[in-house]
Amino acid sequence: MQEHDISFVRAEMVANSTPPAAERGIVRWLRTNMFATPLDTVLTLLGLLLIAYTLPPFIRWAFIDAAWTGPDRSVCATIVQGGLQPDGWSGACWAFVNAKFAQFMYGRYTFGERWRVDLTAILFVALLVPLLIPRVPYKFLNAVLFFGVFPIVSFFLLVGGWFGLAYVPTSEWGGLLVTMVLSFVGISISLPLGIALALGRRSKMPVIKVLCVVFIEMVRGVPLVTVLFMASVMLPLFMPAGMTFDRFARALVGVSLFASAYMAEVVRGGLQAIPKGQYEGADSLGLSYWQKTGLIVLPQALKLVIPGIVNTFIGLFKDTSLVYIIGMFDLLGIVRQNFQDSNWASAQTPMSGLLFAGFIFWIFCFGMSRYSIYMERRLDTGHKR
Repeated sequence: MQEHDISFVRAEMVANSTPPAAERGIVRWLRTNMFATPLDTVLTLLGLLLIAYTLPPFIRWAFIDAAWTGPDRSVCATIVQGGLQPDGWSGACWAFVNAKFAQFMYGRYTFGERWRVDLTAILFVALLVPLLIPRVPYKFLNAVLFFGVFPIVSFFLLVGGWFGLAYVPTSEWGGLLVTMVLSFVGISISLPLGIALALGRRSKMPVIKVLCVVFIEMVRGVPLVTVLFMASVMLPLFMPAGMTFDRFARALVGVSLFASAYMAEVVRGGLQAIPKGQYEGADSLGLSYWQKTGLIVLPQALKLVIPGIVNTFIGLFKDTSLVYIIGMFDLLGIVRQNFQDSNWASAQTPMSGLLFAGFIFWIFCFGMSRYSIYMERRLDTGHKR
């Protein structure tokens, strides 16, 4: 009986099959993220109901019935069809924000000199953006310009009094200008000072360790309001007679020292997370303390605590609004100050102004948060301990 050879060798690969509709596209995303379990399904439905209940009235208040332009508060008491509604309800008073926008940005900064603030902002963005993009070359030069040259140039531009620029006292600063200066200086000082305090707290030299521990625990044990009050009111009492210290500079020092204490604990957590073998390996190579710390330990520690560092930055950015209690008007403070303007006193003015200030704060905080996530993913080595 003749046997037939039924073996078969395929000469080409089989084409990939299209996955089922339930396993691709938007359907798969919904099943994975919103309807994966019965509890997820219930929470998703409740969230959709909440959005359906709150979003249409908000859109109507913020856009449809809102007053966008106008000379005074009278436009904020009317709606598109004209006249008052029976219940006295109207839309958002964006005309108030539009009329006060320049003051929200610059405070009482001299009108003819506001180009200096704009130029400082342009330089800030022009130097910061290349520094944040990994592919842009000349990072060292960029960092020197941003952290070394830019603060000096911005000081001469904003304060003036030199090179033919009119002097603008810090008492006339306000709005977003104060918020940005306080947060930028606070962030720039708190990170290196926090690293130094964290290293000092782990030092084997008793004096250095005790000083760092006392500073960190004392600052973390009081609210920022107390620190600002001490810097603004109490500090001049301990200075020699006739010596004055700019109030804005006092606030800068208080905010920076306060943030550095919290930053020190964040960095110390990263230092403690480094395996002991990293220290021993560096010692076996004959590296000095500073070589071991700067080349091996700190880069790994800072990478581990990126979320904590950015969280401290975000908290610092929002805490700048507390300078309102010492007579300085940041963005939120100057918005609240303008509520007292009788020309714009209406039921919708406070909500509109606070919503605008909150949106500005959210933009900056959300941007910092997203960039930290990007850096975490970029620096992630996939190492699992």
